[in-house]
Amino acid sequence: MENIYYLLIFCLFCWYFVYLRKVSEMAEHHIRRYCKEGDLQFISLARRSSRVKYTKQQGLCIYSIFDFDFSGDGESNNQGSLSLYGLKLSTIDLPAYRIH
Repeated sequence: MENIYYLLIFCLFCWYFVYLRKVSEMAEHHIRRYCKEGDLQFISLARRSSRVKYTKQQGLCIYSIFDFDFSGDGESNNQGSLSLYGLKLSTIDLPAYRIH
């Protein structure tokens, strides 16, 4: 009987790993689209944290925060942050940056 629990925990771990990969791909999709619309150069993306969170609006979901690097003038490097509830974009925060 306990082997079933081990199998369930293993399957849950595998699902979580695949789901986090999908969240990373959606974050990259959102930030690339945002950079293209804002005439910014996208440089890199990295996950800061992911955790299970409950809100009244979203319900129970995985809340993820990503840091990304971008350039407004092609020479400087700036860092912004992006947050997702599940696969849905919540906020994009950018510092003041130079434009060309």
